[in-house]
Amino acid sequence: MRKILPHCLGAAALLVCATGAVADDPNLSGLAATCNNCHGVGGVSAGSSMASLAGQNRAYLEMVMLQWKSGERFSTTMGRLLGGYTEDQIKSLAAYYAEKPWTPAAQELDPKLVRQGGFVLDRCSGCHGKTGGETKTEDTPRLDGQWVRHIDLELAKYRDGTLALPNQKMADNAHKLKEKEVAAIAAFFASQSGEKAETKSK
Repeated sequence: MRKILPHCLGAAALLVCATGAVADDPNLSGLAATCNNCHGVGGVSAGSSMASLAGQNRAYLEMVMLQWKSGERFSTTMGRLLGGYTEDQIKSLAAYYAEKPWTPAAQELDPKLVRQGGFVLDRCSGCHGKTGGETKTEDTPRLDGQWVRHIDLELAKYRDGTLALPNQKMADNAHKLKEKEVAAIAAFFASQSGEKAETKSK
Protein backbone atom coordinates (compact mmCIF):
# COMPACT_ATOMS: atom_id res chain seq x y z
CA MET A 1 0.00 0.00 0.00
CA ARG A 2 1.45 3.36 -0.96
CA LYS A 3 1.85 5.99 1.73
CA ILE A 4 -0.53 8.92 1.63
CA LEU A 5 1.27 12.24 1.79
CA PRO A 6 -0.33 15.21 3.53
CA HIS A 7 -1.57 17.68 0.95
CA CYS A 8 -4.43 19.99 0.27
CA LEU A 9 -7.13 17.67 -1.09
CA GLY A 10 -10.47 17.80 -2.73
CA ALA A 11 -12.77 20.75 -3.20
CA ALA A 12 -11.95 24.39 -2.76
CA ALA A 13 -10.21 25.59 0.34
CA LEU A 14 -11.97 28.93 0.66
CA LEU A 15 -15.06 30.80 -0.37
CA VAL A 16 -15.59 32.76 -3.54
CA CYS A 17 -18.92 34.00 -4.69
CA ALA A 18 -21.02 33.92 -7.78
CA THR A 19 -23.56 36.71 -7.79
CA GLY A 20 -25.37 39.39 -5.84
CA ALA A 21 -24.36 40.49 -2.37
CA VAL A 22 -21.83 37.68 -2.06
CA ALA A 23 -19.89 38.95 -5.07
CA ASP A 24 -19.82 42.46 -3.57
CA ASP A 25 -18.44 41.36 -0.19
CA PRO A 26 -14.78 42.49 -0.06
CA ASN A 27 -13.99 40.06 2.74
CA LEU A 28 -15.08 37.08 0.64
CA SER A 29 -13.24 38.44 -2.37
CA GLY A 30 -10.07 38.51 -0.29
CA LEU A 31 -10.56 34.95 0.88
CA ALA A 32 -11.09 33.84 -2.69
CA ALA A 33 -7.54 34.81 -3.61
CA THR A 34 -6.13 32.22 -1.23
CA CYS A 35 -7.83 29.41 -3.16
CA ASN A 36 -5.41 30.07 -6.01
CA ASN A 37 -2.51 28.61 -4.04
CA CYS A 38 -3.96 25.11 -4.09
CA HIS A 39 -6.70 24.87 -6.70
CA GLY A 40 -5.61 27.42 -9.28
CA VAL A 41 -7.22 30.59 -10.52
CA GLY A 42 -10.93 30.00 -10.96
CA GLY A 43 -10.54 26.39 -9.85
CA VAL A 44 -8.26 25.30 -12.73
CA SER A 45 -5.47 23.56 -10.84
CA ALA A 46 -1.86 23.89 -11.93
CA GLY A 47 -0.58 21.33 -9.43
CA SER A 48 -0.82 17.61 -10.12
CA SER A 49 -1.97 16.58 -6.64
CA MET A 50 -4.59 19.31 -6.42
CA ALA A 51 -8.04 18.74 -7.85
CA SER A 52 -9.33 21.04 -10.54
CA LEU A 53 -12.73 22.29 -9.42
CA ALA A 54 -13.98 24.40 -12.33
CA GLY A 55 -16.96 22.62 -13.89
CA GLN A 56 -17.12 19.91 -11.23
CA ASN A 57 -20.58 18.66 -10.26
CA ARG A 58 -22.20 21.14 -7.89
CA ALA A 59 -23.86 18.58 -5.64
CA TYR A 60 -20.57 16.74 -5.25
CA LEU A 61 -18.64 19.88 -4.29
CA GLU A 62 -21.29 20.85 -1.76
CA MET A 63 -21.45 17.35 -0.30
CA VAL A 64 -17.72 16.87 0.26
CA MET A 65 -17.24 20.35 1.72
CA LEU A 66 -20.03 19.79 4.22
CA GLN A 67 -18.54 16.40 5.08
CA TRP A 68 -15.15 18.00 5.70
CA LYS A 69 -16.74 20.74 7.79
CA SER A 70 -18.53 18.20 10.00
CA GLY A 71 -15.54 15.86 10.24
CA GLU A 72 -17.41 13.04 8.53
CA ARG A 73 -14.77 12.89 5.78
CA PHE A 74 -11.03 12.60 6.39
CA SER A 75 -8.89 15.59 5.51
CA THR A 76 -5.47 16.96 6.32
CA THR A 77 -6.40 20.64 6.02
CA MET A 78 -9.88 21.02 4.54
CA GLY A 79 -11.78 20.42 7.78
CA ARG A 80 -9.92 23.21 9.53
CA LEU A 81 -10.32 25.59 6.58
CA LEU A 82 -14.04 25.00 6.16
CA GLY A 83 -14.90 24.88 9.86
CA GLY A 84 -15.66 28.59 10.01
CA TYR A 85 -17.92 28.72 6.96
CA THR A 86 -21.68 28.54 7.04
CA GLU A 87 -23.67 26.08 4.95
CA ASP A 88 -24.90 28.96 2.79
CA GLN A 89 -21.32 30.05 2.11
CA ILE A 90 -20.36 26.51 1.15
CA LYS A 91 -23.33 26.28 -1.20
CA SER A 92 -22.29 29.55 -2.84
CA LEU A 93 -18.77 28.25 -3.28
CA ALA A 94 -19.98 25.01 -4.85
CA ALA A 95 -22.20 26.94 -7.26
CA TYR A 96 -19.37 29.30 -8.22
CA TYR A 97 -17.04 26.51 -9.29
CA ALA A 98 -19.73 24.34 -10.87
CA GLU A 99 -20.71 27.14 -13.23
CA LYS A 100 -17.20 27.45 -14.66
CA PRO A 101 -16.15 25.44 -17.75
CA TRP A 102 -14.52 22.07 -17.19
CA THR A 103 -10.84 22.32 -18.14
CA PRO A 104 -8.91 19.03 -18.53
CA ALA A 105 -5.40 19.10 -17.12
CA ALA A 106 -2.46 19.39 -19.52
CA GLN A 107 -0.35 16.41 -18.51
CA GLU A 108 1.85 13.68 -19.94
CA LEU A 109 0.46 10.17 -19.48
CA ASP A 110 1.82 6.70 -20.06
CA PRO A 111 -0.07 5.47 -23.15
CA LYS A 112 0.34 1.85 -22.04
CA LEU A 113 -1.39 2.58 -18.73
CA VAL A 114 -4.11 4.52 -20.52
CA ARG A 115 -4.86 1.53 -22.75
CA GLN A 116 -4.82 -0.88 -19.81
CA GLY A 117 -7.15 1.34 -17.84
CA GLY A 118 -9.75 1.17 -20.58
CA PHE A 119 -10.04 -2.58 -20.02
CA VAL A 120 -10.52 -2.54 -16.24
CA LEU A 121 -13.26 0.05 -15.77
CA ASP A 122 -16.14 -2.22 -14.83
CA ARG A 123 -16.09 -1.24 -11.16
CA CYS A 124 -15.84 2.47 -11.98
CA SER A 125 -18.06 3.07 -14.98
CA GLY A 126 -21.26 2.22 -13.10
CA CYS A 127 -20.99 5.54 -11.24
CA HIS A 128 -18.44 7.62 -13.17
CA GLY A 129 -19.39 6.58 -16.69
CA LYS A 130 -17.17 5.22 -19.43
CA THR A 131 -15.03 8.35 -19.65
CA GLY A 132 -15.34 9.67 -16.11
CA GLY A 133 -17.53 12.52 -17.29
CA GLU A 134 -20.81 10.67 -17.69
CA THR A 135 -21.56 10.54 -13.97
CA LYS A 136 -24.78 8.77 -13.04
CA THR A 137 -25.63 11.17 -10.19
CA GLU A 138 -24.73 14.79 -9.45
CA ASP A 139 -23.06 13.82 -6.16
CA THR A 140 -20.49 11.76 -8.07
CA PRO A 141 -17.31 13.61 -9.13
CA ARG A 142 -16.39 13.79 -12.78
CA LEU A 143 -12.89 12.49 -13.45
CA ASP A 144 -12.37 13.01 -17.17
CA GLY A 145 -9.23 15.09 -17.59
CA GLN A 146 -8.59 15.40 -13.84
CA TRP A 147 -4.96 15.25 -12.70
CA VAL A 148 -3.78 11.64 -12.73
CA ARG A 149 -1.89 12.06 -9.46
CA HIS A 150 -4.95 13.43 -7.74
CA ILE A 151 -7.07 10.46 -8.88
CA ASP A 152 -4.33 8.09 -7.76
CA LEU A 153 -4.12 9.73 -4.33
CA GLU A 154 -7.88 9.60 -3.85
CA LEU A 155 -7.93 5.90 -4.70
CA ALA A 156 -5.08 5.34 -2.26
CA LYS A 157 -7.15 6.95 0.50
CA TYR A 158 -10.08 4.66 -0.19
CA ARG A 159 -7.76 1.64 -0.24
CA ASP A 160 -6.13 2.63 3.06
CA GLY A 161 -8.98 1.26 5.16
CA THR A 162 -8.31 3.41 8.24
CA LEU A 163 -9.58 6.79 7.06
CA ALA A 164 -13.04 8.25 7.56
CA LEU A 165 -14.60 8.20 4.10
CA PRO A 166 -18.42 8.05 3.85
CA ASN A 167 -18.76 6.33 0.46
CA GLN A 168 -18.61 2.65 1.37
CA LYS A 169 -19.32 1.51 -2.18
CA MET A 170 -16.30 3.44 -3.40
CA ALA A 171 -14.15 1.94 -0.65
CA ASP A 172 -15.32 -1.59 -1.45
CA ASN A 173 -14.58 -1.21 -5.16
CA ALA A 174 -11.21 0.41 -4.54
CA HIS A 175 -10.16 -2.48 -2.29
CA LYS A 176 -10.98 -4.94 -5.06
CA LEU A 177 -8.55 -3.26 -7.46
CA LYS A 178 -5.04 -4.54 -7.84
CA GLU A 179 -2.23 -2.02 -7.44
CA LYS A 180 -1.45 -2.01 -11.16
CA GLU A 181 -5.14 -1.50 -11.95
CA VAL A 182 -5.25 1.62 -9.76
CA ALA A 183 -2.53 3.31 -11.80
CA ALA A 184 -4.14 2.25 -15.07
CA ILE A 185 -7.61 3.51 -14.17
CA ALA A 186 -6.20 6.82 -12.96
CA ALA A 187 -4.31 7.23 -16.24
CA PHE A 188 -7.34 6.35 -18.34
CA PHE A 189 -9.69 8.83 -16.68
CA ALA A 190 -7.00 11.51 -16.72
CA SER A 191 -6.58 11.00 -20.47
CA GLN A 192 -10.20 11.89 -21.22
CA SER A 193 -11.19 15.41 -22.23
CA GLY A 194 -14.98 15.31 -22.02
CA GLU A 195 -18.05 13.11 -21.85
CA LYS A 196 -17.60 11.79 -25.39
CA ALA A 197 -13.81 11.83 -25.37
CA GLU A 198 -11.79 9.03 -26.88
CA THR A 199 -8.71 7.55 -25.27
CA LYS A 200 -5.65 9.52 -26.32
CA SER A 201 -2.98 7.77 -28.30
CA LYS A 202 0.68 8.70 -28.50
